[in-house]
Amino acid sequence: MKIVVDFDICESNGLCMQSAPEVFEVRDDDFLYILNENPSEELRDKVDLAVRSCPKQAISIED
Repeated sequence: MKIVVDFDICESNGLCMQSAPEVFEVRDDDFLYILNENPSEELRDKVDLAVRSCPKQAISIED
């Protein structure tokens, strides 16, 4: 799977980081970073939760 973030609409509110801290990180500069653009399938449930939790729907998964 590949993580895709639309940074034009991302608010960097960190809800995705709460769901999948292995994949997402909001740093001190208040920007979201993708730590692992191609996470393993064992993280799919966490990443799916991050996608569903994003209030701006800025995150998607490409298989």
